[in-house]
Amino acid sequence: MDNNDKINENELYHRTIRVWGKEPQMLQVIEEMSELTKEILKNVNRKKDNIKELIEEAADVEIMLGQLKVCYDIEKQVADYKAAKLKTIQQRLDDWEAKK
Repeated sequence: MDNNDKINENELYHRTIRVWGKEPQMLQVIEEMSELTKEILKNVNRKKDNIKELIEEAADVEIMLGQLKVCYDIEKQVADYKAAKLKTIQQRLDDWEAKK
């Protein structure tokens, strides 16, 4: 894929909602998250070597979360909340490491 073939994710997410509909795509979000959950549990509980499946399901969930944010028009709010949450995590880690 060269630069001319680069996919505009946001446009693609809008298109999926327009073509396939909000409800079916939101149900697909749930299905993909469930599949990722299943693979994580296999890896942690059963010590299964399923990195390929984890990669595939993580990618699917990221794509579906992109659609969810577009569907509800919450891209900026999620980005802002995520940035604040990351700062909180950083502070907690700094505090935790300072105690050791």
